[in-house]
Parts: sequence; structure tokens; C-alpha cells
Amino acid sequence: MEREARNANNVLISKKQLLAMIPLCERTIYNFEKKGKFPRRIALSSRKVVWNLAEVEAWIDSCTHSGSAPRPGMGG
Repeated sequence: MEREARNANNVLISKKQLLAMIPLCERTIYNFEKKGKFPRRIALSSRKVVWNLAEVEAWIDSCTHSGSAPRPGMGG
């Protein structure tokens, strides 16, 4: 059971799955990662990257609870 709980926290999702969950373009996600505003990708090989599902879901939850984002040029 302990192993199942540990594995449940380590579900990895592909870029295709991530983009289906997050309505942002790849470049925006990359920029957010560089700024520390989005979970970091995990490189499985030189051509395959994945994200930890629990971290992505936590990021979505934090966005949901942070209120509306400031609009460019609107002050804030």
C-alpha cells in the first residue's frame, strides 16, 4: 500500500497530455518554467520530457485560488 501511495504521487504526463490540461502555448509554459512559475519538466531522454501530474494539478489549484491575473497595461 505504501508503494501504491508513493506511485500515485509520481504519475508523469507527456507534453501532449499537459497541453490538453493547460490552455497555454508551449513557449508560455517554457517561460513560466524558467521564471519558477510552473513545475519543471523532467527530461527522460534527449527527446522526451514529462511533468509530474501532482505538481501540475497543484499549480492549477494555486491559479484557481489566486484570483484574477493582472491585465497588461492596467496597473496593478
